[in-house]
Amino acid sequence: MLKWKFSTRFGIRPRETPPPTVRPDIPKLDRSALGLTWVGHATFLVQTGGMTLLTDPMWSERASPVAFAGPRRVVSAALPFDELPPIDLVLISHNHYDHLDSRTVRRLAQTHPRARWVVPLGLSTFVRQRGVADVRELDWWETATEGPLEIGCTPAQHFSARTMADRNRSLWCGFTVRAAGRRLYFAGDTAYHPEFARIAERFGPFDAALLPIGAYEPRWFMRVVHMNPADAVQAFIDLRRGAPATRLMVGMHWGTFRLADEPVLEPPIRVRDAWRAAGLASEDLWVPVHGESRVI
Repeated sequence: MLKWKFSTRFGIRPRETPPPTVRPDIPKLDRSALGLTWVGHATFLVQTGGMTLLTDPMWSERASPVAFAGPRRVVSAALPFDELPPIDLVLISHNHYDHLDSRTVRRLAQTHPRARWVVPLGLSTFVRQRGVADVRELDWWETATEGPLEIGCTPAQHFSARTMADRNRSLWCGFTVRAAGRRLYFAGDTAYHPEFARIAERFGPFDAALLPIGAYEPRWFMRVVHMNPADAVQAFIDLRRGAPATRLMVGMHWGTFRLADEPVLEPPIRVRDAWRAAGLASEDLWVPVHGESRVI
């Protein structure tokens, strides 16, 4: 960490143009459709099987244990918290501050008390202490039924820590969601690893795969925990190798917080370049604008 910070002038960055944001227009869907709205970073509002889900909900201004320091939003959450529809299920991939925000957990527990939560091993106590009443832990490859949804817990290559004393005391993961004939893969936070094809074999094919494409420079430091755009394209190719009918890659985890050294607007450019270089069809890649929705 010190080597990285010293090599980037103690984290000083030039002023950059923030990514664009659109006003969300949450679609009204029947049970057979899959709807995705990107709130920002790894937070998606997902509509499927007549239920509404959140992935890694994060509405705070900073991804930090304190309000006065730490990575600050480049753009605000595209969907104001008070405009959330009723939430049925919340998925948490791991405990880093940009994915598991204490203030957001408390707000959701207060305003959506009937929501069920699914977390990886070791995180149920954290969310219960913040008011969540209904929470279930899963290990890699385990599944759970939540109403009409089947949730799968998938491997990821990452780590967990919120303090200097709790490193890797809880698990990290991705999730799959199956409902009404639709299947979604949310990779969480991950480096490239050899299990993507197996994930698709077991839980796919996927109508959409939400894959991280940002926070990747410098590679000597980030490559063991974060994919770069070329890695994400290769992960999608692996998913198709495991389940050839997998349809759409969705780029996430970029442009919301400055967590690494690449320019904030670079990930979409590089992922499209890697996509073309791989000979993949342009209509099978979606890198949403903050607030953008798509119905599958």
